[in-house]
Amino acid sequence: SDYHQLGHNLRINLFQGGPLKSQSLMRDSYTPDVFQKAVIDPRHWHGRKISELGRWYKKYFIDLNTQKAMKEKYG
Repeated sequence: SDYHQLGHNLRINLFQGGPLKSQSLMRDSYTPDVFQKAVIDPRHWHGRKISELGRWYKKYFIDLNTQKAMKEKYG
């Protein structure tokens, strides 16, 4: 049956998995110096900028922490 055949294939290790060395079109297209010269900008990563919503949350949590600190200090 199919179930027995699958078990047989697993026992003799026909399914050996993927290649040990991965290939990438980007890695193959550029020389290594391109990646070494790349500058990582935390405000502009992978073509995305920090959104307005992210800025709003940052201000919101700063405000919450300020309120907590004021309550602890002044009651």
